[in-house]
Amino acid sequence: MTLSEVMLWNKIRRRQLGYQFHRQVPMLDYITDFYCHKLHFAIEVDGKIHDHPEISINDMDRQQKLETLGVQFLRFKNQQIKHDIDFVIQEIEDWINLNS
Repeated sequence: MTLSEVMLWNKIRRRQLGYQFHRQVPMLDYITDFYCHKLHFAIEVDGKIHDHPEISINDMDRQQKLETLGVQFLRFKNQQIKHDIDFVIQEIEDWINLNS
């Protein structure tokens, strides 16, 4: 895991947000960074490689395929997590409150 993934994992594991998240969950031809089965909710942590147009297009294509199965996504940049983890956690909590 990257530093950003470790930082986020330490805030969402063990039902700290009221729901069980799992790491590196395979779905179709894709592996989600973090996934909550009960909410059908994936959280992706994107490093600089994801800024590359080809990678970004592939990410969105795979995300759209999973969304047709009912999976919903939040995506965060590494820098967002490193510089303002509290904001990221608030965004996740807001999503959970709206969708649970």
